[in-house]
Amino acid sequence: MTLADFDYDLPPARIAHEPARPRDSARMLHVRDDGLADLTIRDLPSLLRPGDILVANDTRVFPAQLQARRGEARIGITLDRPRADGAWKALARNGRRLRAGDTLAIEGSSALTAQVVDKAEDGSIGLAFNLDGEALMQAFEQAGALALPPYIHRPDGPLPTDSTDYQTVFAARRGAVAAPTAGLHFTPALLAELEAAGVRRVTVTLHVGIGTFLPVRVERVTEHRMHSERGEITAETAEAINQARRDGGRVVAVGTTSLRLLESAALPDGTMRPFTGDTALFILPGYRFKAVDRLVTNFHLPRSTLLMLVSAFSGRERMLAAYAHAVAAGYRFHSYGDACFLERG
Repeated sequence: MTLADFDYDLPPARIAHEPARPRDSARMLHVRDDGLADLTIRDLPSLLRPGDILVANDTRVFPAQLQARRGEARIGITLDRPRADGAWKALARNGRRLRAGDTLAIEGSSALTAQVVDKAEDGSIGLAFNLDGEALMQAFEQAGALALPPYIHRPDGPLPTDSTDYQTVFAARRGAVAAPTAGLHFTPALLAELEAAGVRRVTVTLHVGIGTFLPVRVERVTEHRMHSERGEITAETAEAINQARRDGGRVVAVGTTSLRLLESAALPDGTMRPFTGDTALFILPGYRFKAVDRLVTNFHLPRSTLLMLVSAFSGRERMLAAYAHAVAAGYRFHSYGDACFLERG
């Protein structure tokens, strides 16, 4: 398989720069065995059955974009994740001259500084901050900005509305650079309808990192190295999913992040186990799904690992046909765009 196998024509006008308002008014394309159906997110309760279990990602986005100075040089920093040694992995713009031991002053916070610990072969750097714990996170909130995807047009930086628009109704555990965007469509009213319809609901945590923004740079997709992200499935959540399956319910993942974590934690027979750690699971066509029966997800970029994942889930030709229909029908694409409801191929 090559990158060209996962390409499609996406007119720039189809990329959404603002979310649907209200959120649950977004359109939803139902991709099923017998064809396609044009729906809205509000139709989701009619597609699920009593006893199905909805699994959403409860990660919360934090402001991961910082501006720093080293002398007269101004350096842009995008934080990724804390490392085991206490330093943070980050990407630096205009940072080619950075060396281990350099101290950076963080703009927007008089109390926050960072020291460059090391530089990795992949171009990332390690940063040791002078604060930790909640004091550090508060400093990020004060000095940082959201790391919105580059295809969302914000020439002057994020808008004030992005601070709430780019956060899901499930958001509880701070640690993501990017939002799990399928969750952006859900509202308290929609969740209440799902509950009234007998659909169970649990959350898992996968902190989405900066790797989600990075393109695939190899032509043979099997040679791509997937980024690693931190995740957790509690024992209580794992048992709830297992019980739902024992009762005949289907596992419905809200977003590719939830799906990747569930598939990382599942045993070969589909039994869910508690999980705490990193996952770098790369799902390509040919992958045998163990845990997830249905998927709610957004429309993904051409030549992206996420398009490869949904192609594995529902079939590459079916998904490319669905995307062609969505382009022609005026669906809105990517993070602030519309949704798909996918059945397994």
